[in-house]
Amino acid sequence: MTSDKQPPQESLDPTDWEAFSARLHSMLDAAIGKMRTASEGRVWTEPPEDLRAKFSLDGAPRSPDEVDSTLRYLLPYGVGNTHPRFLGWVHGSGTPANLAADMAAAAMNANTGGRNHGAIQVEREVIDWCRRLYSFPETTTGLIVSGTSMATIIGLKVARDSQLDFESRRGGVCGQKLVGYTSSEAHACIARAFDMLGLGSDALRRIPVTPDHIMDVSALKEMIAKDRAEGCTPFMIAGTCGSVNAGTIDDLDTLADISHTENLWFHVDGAFGALGILSERLRPRLKGLERADSLAFDFHKWLHVNYDAGCILVRSGEAHLRSFSDRPDYLKSSERGLAAGSPWPVEFGPELSRGFRALKVWAHIAEHGEEKLGRLITRNCEQAAYLGELVQAAPDLELLLPVSMQICCFRYVRAGLSDEALNTLNEDIVMQLQLQGIAAPSTTRISGRLAIRVNITNHRTQFSDLDLLVREIERIAADLTSD
Repeated sequence: MTSDKQPPQESLDPTDWEAFSARLHSMLDAAIGKMRTASEGRVWTEPPEDLRAKFSLDGAPRSPDEVDSTLRYLLPYGVGNTHPRFLGWVHGSGTPANLAADMAAAAMNANTGGRNHGAIQVEREVIDWCRRLYSFPETTTGLIVSGTSMATIIGLKVARDSQLDFESRRGGVCGQKLVGYTSSEAHACIARAFDMLGLGSDALRRIPVTPDHIMDVSALKEMIAKDRAEGCTPFMIAGTCGSVNAGTIDDLDTLADISHTENLWFHVDGAFGALGILSERLRPRLKGLERADSLAFDFHKWLHVNYDAGCILVRSGEAHLRSFSDRPDYLKSSERGLAAGSPWPVEFGPELSRGFRALKVWAHIAEHGEEKLGRLITRNCEQAAYLGELVQAAPDLELLLPVSMQICCFRYVRAGLSDEALNTLNEDIVMQLQLQGIAAPSTTRISGRLAIRVNITNHRTQFSDLDLLVREIERIAADLTSD
């Protein structure tokens, strides 16, 4: 049978492209409607009991209308970070304009692990913008990754391999007794990276912090000397640029000095704080960031790019390449054609299959520009300072830490209640704020006291939202203690 007489083959493409276009326009309208009303209604709504049943899969196909109806049903039940009073965990709030970039990326369906195509060129431009933003040298290489957790694994792998002259790629790290250092306020992703890289989380020394909640450099120096005397091999220091509890910034310049003197790799966890370099208010406090050997940070936090989009920068592109490059025959490069364009992104990280995250990052920066994005970061810091002033002016609220950047930690207090009772009361206040859909702060502990932790990394948050938050905390506290 000739090919022109064969029956049509099955495909996953629509049979009616005009109907498909109308279908997607309808879903786009629903998505725009969701984002248009992001500042309205409840912050968080608990998913109903039947949600999982609606999404159960039995392997049988459903009609496009049923699929789309189920997708629309899901829209109200997100984590709440698009709402201006999502004030807990450090989540970005996203932007409607990213829908356009995500549609273009989905249409291309590009694998950015390698080969010679436009998506990789866009990623290289974004990395080059980051390099210039942080005043890194031209030798710098980097990747757009899922987030700071993956970025940290990549950066610390390069640090580990560099210390061991890259022999660890074949021989492993058994018996090397490598140790590293970070503050007791550092994010858990650093310890997780030590675990995943075969170093063991016990090899990460948690250095105590000063009363200002930054790494105590005297204690750091003492620990390095102690480890060397006991036969350990120090290999890296991880500075924190924006601590999770308090939003504090380690003395990065001094940590860079110590790293240089001790011949250690200097890594910076800048998950949200590093992009403070766009803010005139924060930029002077980031001195030393430009000296990092590796820098991990997120676009999906304070830059408000839609999830997920993080970044790793490595000062020595040569070390970065040596730590990951491994090209089997089926990934052989060439000087021309689709297999050109070396080195490929897969030679700088663990993933060969990678989505086109860079497009939404590029589109976001291109549309809004550095100055506007920096102003929004500054405003969040001003809002956190304003909340701190509201707390200090309220007789029944207590500020537990000075406001350092965009985080304010405080608690409700009432005479006659023990610390344990106050901890329970403040936890109940936060729970009621969430359950009633009013706001979504989180909790943490500051010197053993449970704190209402308000993080503001949200371009939709208004000063009036913070006035409302304080009023509602006092109302809920009064209701909870009325007996």
